[in-house]
Amino acid sequence: MDTVDVDLGALAGRVRTLAAGRPRVVVGVCGAPGAGKSTLAAELVARLNADASGSAVVVPMDGFHLAKSVIAVDDRAGRRGAPDTFDPDGYAALLRRLRANTEPMVYAPEYRREIEDPVAGAIAIPRSAAVVVTEGNYLLHPDPPWRAARASIDEVWFLEAPSDELRVERLIARHERFGKSAAHARRHALGSDEANARLVSGHRERADLVLRWPHW
Repeated sequence: MDTVDVDLGALAGRVRTLAAGRPRVVVGVCGAPGAGKSTLAAELVARLNADASGSAVVVPMDGFHLAKSVIAVDDRAGRRGAPDTFDPDGYAALLRRLRANTEPMVYAPEYRREIEDPVAGAIAIPRSAAVVVTEGNYLLHPDPPWRAARASIDEVWFLEAPSDELRVERLIARHERFGKSAAHARRHALGSDEANARLVSGHRERADLVLRWPHW
């Protein structure tokens, strides 16, 4: 599949076209850890909300991280960020509610890096929000629970970093910014994060669109 450069204006136009005549459209941004998914989602929503007729909100998949207390009982604590350290059924259920758009307000969980745990009910999605942008590693994962989540997303875009070296550098810097030592940050980025990145890269061809940052 061909890769196109991130162009916020063009992507916002694509979303508006998808949303035409619908009560709500759900767009997903998938990619490896550190690829800039949350940045793209936030910038896209800001662009859409700059239009007086627009109403968009970001709902990250990361809110469905299992709590540290849950994964502490087995080996998942050392693999946090792997598919089995999330609640994909809960994520799929939320996306079904958001896609149906029949409730006055839906509340979604949010992952807080400062505590490294999700917080319930932290994101409010009113019925008036015509666009939901969701982002995460496993939107294109082929296992059934993740496919159930994908079924409620109108399009999924796969986002690539300009290079893996830059992506890993930024990931290490992010870990350090949220309190990890330099050694811990590097070990985490080159260990479990990189294993997850290799898994996610195998889902690229399942995307509706493949994007790459032209520069960082």
